[in-house]
Amino acid sequence: MDDPTAILTQLKLQDQYTPESFKTPAQTNEVNLKVVLPVAPLPFLPFKQIVRPTFKVQTLAISQSSSSTITEFADIELLDLFISNWPDPKTTGFGWGIGPTFVFPTGRVPEAGKHAWQAGPAAAVAYRGIPHLMVGFLFQNPISFAYTNSSATPQSQLEFQPLISYSLGRGWYVKSADSTWKVNLRHGTSTTIPISLGFGRVWKLEGFEVNAWTSGEWTAYRQYSSITPEYTVRFGLTLLFPDILL
Repeated sequence: MDDPTAILTQLKLQDQYTPESFKTPAQTNEVNLKVVLPVAPLPFLPFKQIVRPTFKVQTLAISQSSSSTITEFADIELLDLFISNWPDPKTTGFGWGIGPTFVFPTGRVPEAGKHAWQAGPAAAVAYRGIPHLMVGFLFQNPISFAYTNSSATPQSQLEFQPLISYSLGRGWYVKSADSTWKVNLRHGTSTTIPISLGFGRVWKLEGFEVNAWTSGEWTAYRQYSSITPEYTVRFGLTLLFPDILL
């Protein structure tokens, strides 16, 4: 489920509620949908592919002095990973992939989007060689190259998502896999390092699986940040379709 290199069709729906943020009394929320689409090797490209668009609707704080919020459609993200055939994940438990990541400026207001077309490198690693355990990470670095607003600023944000999950049996598992560390690489811009912990369960049904989970997150470190979540609670529901491959 949290393995970024898994060749598995998935539909991921997540709600993340933030009751407490730094520098604002407002309570915020985000609903996002990730569609994970594995693509079979092409005749001219002997690698399996994982294409993952992400759509977000965010309720955002707009003031540091009041609890006022707005709800907006955010920038669309697209991840495209090419999964390596070597070493064989089935025998070594090790999988990795590289590819591009994109951000499309669909957010209407600055709080929901950067008004910038962005593209950059992405990489993912996962290791399953230890029974019941999965460890890995997802790295992305979208960089702006064109803008839709004259007031938009250049963007270069390193995003690192550590991934750890452990199966407890009977479909239950625990994980620390929902937090993304963000380091803006331009001088004087923000850095945030959150930590998450959660649990979930997987049910196997006829032709598909259902994964329901919840997790909590705490921002352990921040620098040069403005309005930033302090505590966040996530609820997720994932539908998995092992027999579907594009």
